[in-house]
Amino acid sequence: MNIDKIRNFAIIAHIDHGKSTLADRFLEITKTVPKDKLIPQYLDRLSLEREKGITIKMQPVRMEYNGYVLNLIDTPGHSDFSYEVSRALSCVEGVILLIDGTQGIQAQTFYNLKLAQDLGLIIIPAINKIDLNIIDLDYLINDIKKLVGCEEKDIYLISAKTGLGVEELLDGVIKKIPSPRILSVNNKCQALIFDSYFDPYKGILAYIRVISGEFKAGNIYFFKSNNYSFKSFEVGFFTPEIKKVDSLKVGEIGYIATGIKELFGDKDKISSLVKIGDTIVNDIEIQAINSYREPLAVVFANVYPSEEISYEKFKDNMFKLKLNDWSLKIEPCFSNILGRGYKVGCLGLLHLEIFYERLKREFNTEVIITSPSVKYQVILKNGQKIEIENINELPEFSKILEINEPWLEIEIFTQFNYVELVSNLIKKRRGTIKSQDMLSSFLIIKAEMPLEELVSGFYDDLKSITSGYASLNWKFLDYRKSNLVKLDILIAEEIHSSLSRLVVKEKAEEVGRKIILELKKILPKQQFPVKLQAAIGGKIIARETIPALKKDVAGWLYGGDITRKMKLWQKQKEGKKKLTILGKGRVKVPNDVIIKVLKIK
Repeated sequence: MNIDKIRNFAIIAHIDHGKSTLADRFLEITKTVPKDKLIPQYLDRLSLEREKGITIKMQPVRMEYNGYVLNLIDTPGHSDFSYEVSRALSCVEGVILLIDGTQGIQAQTFYNLKLAQDLGLIIIPAINKIDLNIIDLDYLINDIKKLVGCEEKDIYLISAKTGLGVEELLDGVIKKIPSPRILSVNNKCQALIFDSYFDPYKGILAYIRVISGEFKAGNIYFFKSNNYSFKSFEVGFFTPEIKKVDSLKVGEIGYIATGIKELFGDKDKISSLVKIGDTIVNDIEIQAINSYREPLAVVFANVYPSEEISYEKFKDNMFKLKLNDWSLKIEPCFSNILGRGYKVGCLGLLHLEIFYERLKREFNTEVIITSPSVKYQVILKNGQKIEIENINELPEFSKILEINEPWLEIEIFTQFNYVELVSNLIKKRRGTIKSQDMLSSFLIIKAEMPLEELVSGFYDDLKSITSGYASLNWKFLDYRKSNLVKLDILIAEEIHSSLSRLVVKEKAEEVGRKIILELKKILPKQQFPVKLQAAIGGKIIARETIPALKKDVAGWLYGGDITRKMKLWQKQKEGKKKLTILGKGRVKVPNDVIIKVLKIK
């Protein structure tokens, strides 16, 4: 394929603005997928994507149209998956900026646009849902002109649902987005790894954008980060199913089947020979391509294998998922109760939920999830200083002089009309605002706040109040003294360590009551009454009871002496007492309940 006939582009937008529907129309127009097989949101390959109606993974697809090869990468719109967007943009020369005409420009629209502009990509703006009655269309067009720096004639008016204007937009991609640049000659091969996937037969598949040279099956290549050599098992591209070809040439997007089935590095570290952002070369002297910036996790949880699966199998499946979701941050941890596990960092609570569901569905792996944890500095009265990550390792409070918690510097990017709500949220979460900088109709707020507030749902709240999923960056500052107490949650008079947390003393009773009331609503009923308690240092500060499942054991009796029914009721009561004595009165807390409790502040 002549490189002048190749166009690499992505679709970026806010969530629910119609990216996947537009991709469907492109597949239909280019006849990449037969019309009778084209189901809605065709590029959403995960069952979870279809259930939730959102794109979770970027999906590349190769289309042929009027003599051109069009490599499209469909990207997520939800900010929890923004790392997928940033990786996709490094592989293309231009983007379609899709804006829902009924909703207008949202914060994630602006954030994704800024990513594309920083990379110097060609921006093609398009207003979607033009078939609907769009109020203030002229006002929206003027906003886009200012935002993108374009003329009104450069803005495409389309309906991804009906196909109106979509073919003209596809022609615009060919006319306006340049062909890939040739960066080197002399058979020097370079390819950027932008995603990966584990295939049980072909080993790890590295998704690549070929920067220079030609990649073929059977050749020896190297991963630049570790100079590890491997023999290419197969090369191909996406239709969107993988399709084997003889070679991948400069400018093309496809995959290399590495044949590598080794998942782990030394000892117990989560490491891989194949790394996202690495460069594949045919000569170790060739320079690496600039890698991606690592994403910052904002929600953390400890994950342990359930009794039904071995640790080695659990570890293996965790890493296979990590290969396909590089934004996950995973490091080993240990619990005296649950044993070996991993601390998982996610880009939001939705990301954590998706991680748990994918692990369960795609890898048949049941896990135990505990509350997010941060590292605290504890100074004892004897002068000793210790660091703890597991709240259950906290010494008795009578031995503690002070507890220091980590603080962060945060940067929030949001629309101007949400500034008051965001400011109030920061103050509510023990933060202090340091500066506010205007940028067009958007605002950058810089503040300082405790890490514990961030990992306990701050980002989820931020997205909720802004309606536009405001973006967030953070970096560690220092440790500061805090007035914290340990809040224990007891279920059936048994402390559940997965629900314990450190909270500010002034908020302890309020948080304890919220958790108890939430547990009363969402915990399944048992054959016996379940006592729920919140306690600080053995002192109960809140209590509720979940009533037992009721079965009318005397319902079949009609008339007669009431003592007959009373005997049956007494027998039932004694049986429920025996359940508790035999240990069957213990209550298992499901993972979905734990995740819901994580959201309680």
